[in-house]
Amino acid sequence: MVFKNKKDRFAHLLHEISLNINEAGKYFSECQVESQDDLRKLAEVMKEYELKGDTLVHKIILELNNAFITPIEREDMLELTNRLDDILDGFEQASFILEMYNISPKDEYITKFLENLSKATADISVATGYIFDKKLKNVRELAIQIKDYESICDDIYRDSIRHLNDNITDPIQFFKYREAYEDLEDIADDCQSVANTLETIVMKNA
Repeated sequence: MVFKNKKDRFAHLLHEISLNINEAGKYFSECQVESQDDLRKLAEVMKEYELKGDTLVHKIILELNNAFITPIEREDMLELTNRLDDILDGFEQASFILEMYNISPKDEYITKFLENLSKATADISVATGYIFDKKLKNVRELAIQIKDYESICDDIYRDSIRHLNDNITDPIQFFKYREAYEDLEDIADDCQSVANTLETIVMKNA
């Protein structure tokens, strides 16, 4: 596809970034983890997604530096790009922690986290496309939905820590699982930050 103007190039790059995040979230959620080898493979794949994301972020920053006019404010586009990149960094970090601590198979809390994070990243992918289609009402609705997933993850985190306090007496095991849960909750917070940035863009362009 040939993109005829800056708007098209920015739309294309943001679509690629958000699609990469969506694919990473889906892979992480659906990946069957039963062994150390599975964890190693998961971490390797997440690293590949993260590196691809870094390349796309670099490209969009170059475009921003070279563009005289941008379809939305330059600062907002940079903010959105950086917040999207935080999600990928989070997935890579979470997979590293699971591998390092040999946390397999995924327990019910990790599974619930990933199910909701996958839904959030899918909505993020759609919402970034709506920005350039000027479907601002749709962007706002999806931003609210993304925040709802973050709220669900808050509840999952509280339940997971309560479970650790009630059932895990080994301090090392407690620490390992708590760190894994915290990393996943951080990704939910990163998704909320994207939602906040999307809402800011909507308000400025409504």
